[in-house]
Amino acid sequence: HEREHDREVSELAAKHKEEMEKLRAELQEEQRHLLDELRQQMAAAHRAEHEQAQLQSQTLHSLELEALRLTLNNMHTSQLELTQSNLRKEKETALMELREMLNDKRAQEVAILQSRHQLESEKIREQCVKEKEDL
Repeated sequence: HEREHDREVSELAAKHKEEMEKLRAELQEEQRHLLDELRQQMAAAHRAEHEQAQLQSQTLHSLELEALRLTLNNMHTSQLELTQSNLRKEKETALMELREMLNDKRAQEVAILQSRHQLESEKIREQCVKEKEDL
């Protein structure tokens, strides 16, 4: 009876050991499977983060380019306005100088005409006086 009991205990122990080995193997396989799954999930998460970072970088780059374009456009507009203002001032200055020049020329012509008129008036008076004397 004791031998049978020892044999049964031995068989149970062997069975238990065999089941434990089987469970360990299954557990190791499941751990490997879970570890592979976790690696894949981490790789996918890393790729997603990388893609998100690239997208944010591209968006930021696009916004910076748009800001630079707007700044350049504003600078160009300001430069055009400044150039127009300078041209307008130069035109006004040139017109004033031309007016002054024409006024001076007209004044000279008026003076010359007055001088001629005076001379002719003097000649006519002298002629009148001479004709009176002759008469």
